[in-house]
Amino acid sequence: MQNQPSAAAPSFEQALEITAQWLRLWEEGELSDEVLADRVAEMIATRDGARGFFVVSLAGDCPLMDRLPEALVMQLRAAGDGVVDLSVRNLAMSTAMTLHHQRQSDNEQKGRSEQVTARCLELLRLLEPKAVKQRLEILLEATQGHGDDVAFLDRWNYDEEQRQAIAANINAVAES
Repeated sequence: MQNQPSAAAPSFEQALEITAQWLRLWEEGELSDEVLADRVAEMIATRDGARGFFVVSLAGDCPLMDRLPEALVMQLRAAGDGVVDLSVRNLAMSTAMTLHHQRQSDNEQKGRSEQVTARCLELLRLLEPKAVKQRLEILLEATQGHGDDVAFLDRWNYDEEQRQAIAANINAVAES
């Protein structure tokens, strides 16, 4: 496997592998914040690349998303609406999964989902405020049964309690 994606855009699976390798190198001090940020900027330029990056960085054990380097924040902000959209969707999914795992008495997975939620909340606070506000308003509307994101919530079969928890976390972003 290469250290960088080829000229062709990485598939989702390739993005998972490449991101995991980059994060390991960053944790070991072999990649600077700036180099990592530049590589991530290339990765998140495509939807599959961005999805792969966020799956690994939000759900993994690497502390990157817990102490986001300024260089990376700048690249994530510059990436625009695609990053905002994925961050909002990840917030919704992790919030709903926290309740699901709680209901299953799976405290380990519940803790992982709570960590993803916390990381999404922090990330959304750092992205472009107007874009975040607009995207969160669309999701909030869907939690009340209206608008473009209803199909997204329905596709995952989120129940009323999960939708209320998602709405509460949307409000938590707005309050900060």
